[in-house]
Amino acid sequence: MLRLSLDALEVVDAIDRRGSFSAAARELFRVPSTVSYTVARLEEDLGVALFERHGPRVVLTQAGQELLREGRHLLKAAEDLEHRVRRVASGWETEFAIGIDSMFAPICLRAEIEAFCAVAEQTRLRIAQETLSGTWESLLDHRVDLLVGAAGDGPSGGGYGSVPLGTMQFVFAVAPEHALARLRRPLGKGDLQAHRAIVAADSARRLAPRTVGVMLGQDTLTVPDMRSKLDFQLAGLGFGFLPKACAQAAIDAGRLVALEVEEPKPDETFHLAWRTEEGGQARAWWLHAMGQPNVFDRMLRHCIEPSFMAEAVP
Repeated sequence: MLRLSLDALEVVDAIDRRGSFSAAARELFRVPSTVSYTVARLEEDLGVALFERHGPRVVLTQAGQELLREGRHLLKAAEDLEHRVRRVASGWETEFAIGIDSMFAPICLRAEIEAFCAVAEQTRLRIAQETLSGTWESLLDHRVDLLVGAAGDGPSGGGYGSVPLGTMQFVFAVAPEHALARLRRPLGKGDLQAHRAIVAADSARRLAPRTVGVMLGQDTLTVPDMRSKLDFQLAGLGFGFLPKACAQAAIDAGRLVALEVEEPKPDETFHLAWRTEEGGQARAWWLHAMGQPNVFDRMLRHCIEPSFMAEAVP
């Protein structure tokens, strides 16, 4: 006789994440006594204690940790199965996740999101952001279903399709008070080596992270995203390449100075990408929508912008 149920695993998972029976009950929309009964019955059936009680707070025992470690795989598999069954029945995915590079503000997809929600009432939409190789990795690891604006070429190995959306220009820029701004000639590696580079961290967890324009031994300040990179360069803490669409307003306002370098960063192509395995109506809808003219031009208009609300980063 099977002593485990998905319902019981879901209860144990909620208790572990929330830290108490009462908090788990609120998340699951149940009364605490029902949660307590479910755990007590499961512990009795398995003949092991799953939680150590410390007043209202509870923590998993070693046996509970092992149960949940494997149990979460079962919960994920059951969720995936549910999605596939519903997709077969209706043609629409239960959930559809879009990954977009942190270079762009997700609001750039507002028109498409509004139109999608009007026709896909049964599909939950989720927007996720990654940086550089992290966008491609999120697609290959099934964390998202579609990439809108993935930088550069995808990793080797296949398993996905892609088309270019457009290209982005970059400009080398520093704050007016930065020492490099006083040099009146194209900057070479020797000029840059003595100063700090501001680098946006690649969010890849498994793929090799990309590093752009950083020399061996270079002093660097690594920040979580392109918006932070822009802010720190505005504050005069270092140099680096910035998307021209993002930096132009700051350059026009005199908050940044565009400088010529001997090795400029080439234009970057951004892609629309999807896994080539079978998809449903949601994927088909988004592939059609993203294939319309001027989509990338609109994305560039919603590229990150300088935060002039603050004069400098404190």
